[in-house]
Amino acid sequence: MEILASHGFILLALACVFGLFMAWGIGANDVANAMGTSVGSRALTLKQAILVAAIFEFAGAYLAGGEVTSTIRKGIIDPAVLANSPELLVFGMLSALLAAATWLLIASMRGWPVSTTHSIVGAIVGFAAVGISVEAVAWGKVGTIAASWVVSPLLAGSMSFALFISVKRLILDHENTFDRARQYVPLYMWMVGFMISMVTLLKGLKHIGVDFDLGMGSKFTNAMVLSAAVGLVVAFIGSIALRRIKVDGDINSVDNVEKVFGILMIFTACGMAFAHGSNDVANAVGPLAAVVSTVQSGGVIGAKSVMPWWVLGIGAAGIVVGLATYGWRVIQTIGRKITELTPSRGFAAELAAASTVVLASATGLPISTTHTLVGAVLGVGLARGVEALHLPTVGAIITSWVVTLPAGAGLAVIFFYVLSAIFG
Repeated sequence: MEILASHGFILLALACVFGLFMAWGIGANDVANAMGTSVGSRALTLKQAILVAAIFEFAGAYLAGGEVTSTIRKGIIDPAVLANSPELLVFGMLSALLAAATWLLIASMRGWPVSTTHSIVGAIVGFAAVGISVEAVAWGKVGTIAASWVVSPLLAGSMSFALFISVKRLILDHENTFDRARQYVPLYMWMVGFMISMVTLLKGLKHIGVDFDLGMGSKFTNAMVLSAAVGLVVAFIGSIALRRIKVDGDINSVDNVEKVFGILMIFTACGMAFAHGSNDVANAVGPLAAVVSTVQSGGVIGAKSVMPWWVLGIGAAGIVVGLATYGWRVIQTIGRKITELTPSRGFAAELAAASTVVLASATGLPISTTHTLVGAVLGVGLARGVEALHLPTVGAIITSWVVTLPAGAGLAVIFFYVLSAIFG
């Protein structure tokens, strides 16, 4: 308690700096891989992708990022264990933020798309196991999160494989490809609107307690009905946009057909950016809010902590700056180094990733956004055969996934001891 009273301002300042650093890492790594398919397929230029992400990620993070957040992410530690030593929670959250952000910086410099959730989880596990006790960690939860390494990419990869095969069978493998694209793409647009709306309603708006009860039973059923209507609106707007496509040369050329899917990619990019910002900003602002709440309350630790508006602002700003300054490395990895992407392939990958997030929300399955998207890109590549994948890049990505949890844990232990020595 005395430590918090005498060093409260410095600890709050460090929390803001480390939280901003972590949000920067999310922008440089996580947001970049969400935009990678759009840039890699050339549906959007790098500047356009940064602009889209800046607007929709910031809107998602700030408007739907959450007024209340769990004090400790993913329920890895019981806050009651730290009731008599709140300074350990503060040191632990500071070390976790700095450790996860440092690992994201290293990964982004190498162009590795890693999970920000796994980075912060590994960091919290590290400080808890060493700073409190091994028994304080809910190892069952950690095991479930680790299982998502396999579940996320497999599920998303299977979906993207099936989606791209359907695009080939319905559109690309026919002579009158452009007419068939105009015929079937509105159906895919409906799917995009439906899935992105489901992601937003189930993953994004849950943080701010928006009640969309339509009297249809469960929250999931209500979301499905509302999302079906949103899908129809998106399909209608998309159909109008399709009529205005300028055709060059042969109407059934590959370039003309891919223009149709390029419009789809813009819809998916905007929606996924909003949903991602609303959900993953918590990885940066959750620990920051925990420090702010604990210090300002004089050491009282609750299971939930109120999210001040300026904390969400720090997270949202950091995400945008991270993408703009360093996101291009991971964008290159996702968009160009795993497999060659076109708008039709990129669309299949993004829709599969969104669908996986929706399924996970409905079933309570723990997934990683990063692993989901990479798995979806792999699925699209496999639809053209193993030779379409750049296996050394795939191997490097999988290795970085395995290293993320222990790397976050190891760095957090070092930073925890340093902070404890300085302030303790």
